[in-house]
Amino acid sequence: MSEMTHDGLPREAVPSAFDAEARWYDRLVGANPGYHAHLRLSARRLQLPDAGAGLRLLDAGCGTGASTAALLTAAPAARITAFDASGAMLAQARAKKWPSTVEFVHTPVEKLTGIEGPFDAILAAYLVRNLADPDAGLRRLRSLLKPGGRIALHEYSVRDSRRSRLVWNAVCAGIIIPLGRITTGDATLYRHLRRSVLTFDGVGSLAGRLTAAGFTQVGTATMPGWQRGIVHTVLGTNPQEQP
Repeated sequence: MSEMTHDGLPREAVPSAFDAEARWYDRLVGANPGYHAHLRLSARRLQLPDAGAGLRLLDAGCGTGASTAALLTAAPAARITAFDASGAMLAQARAKKWPSTVEFVHTPVEKLTGIEGPFDAILAAYLVRNLADPDAGLRRLRSLLKPGGRIALHEYSVRDSRRSRLVWNAVCAGIIIPLGRITTGDATLYRHLRRSVLTFDGVGSLAGRLTAAGFTQVGTATMPGWQRGIVHTVLGTNPQEQP
């Protein structure tokens, strides 16, 4: 039997749901104040030196390429590999203009077909919440990092804060779900977004997942504006190899 998300959407159907909404996705997230600026902030929090010169970076769950663009802004001299499980979202990303240092791969995190490490850093935006096994996914991502390499999870997390849950529910009910229905004719993905965020880890538990997956120097930071306490960066380091 398929594992279900909390809104009745089978886990394996999540990429297909994103496929169906891919052509509208950029327009909808563009209506979110701070969406792109917050991705850039999470990318900057990786503290990549020398504009990324000589570095290999991985964008895990790149969607239509907004997080890829954030990495490129933070490290314009780096080589960036971006992957996603949704073929339609990836087609939207590939259709944009990119330097030759950026490549896109169609694969889920459960397989990572065509992804070869090691990487110096990873940005995973809005990915972990949609995985059937987040812990296994984080272990797979750590296996792709160089010793000392950093990961930044850019993710919704409201479970630790009553205020954040109230704000999230109000924004979803008043803006996100109605706008999604008007724009696309189907609010399934946006109802999934609302409920998946409400039932996902608190930021403390998400940080704990990084620690359990073997990361060290784990820390968290939130965003400015209306998404304070709602969207967070959770950072971790792949420990140096022992002598």
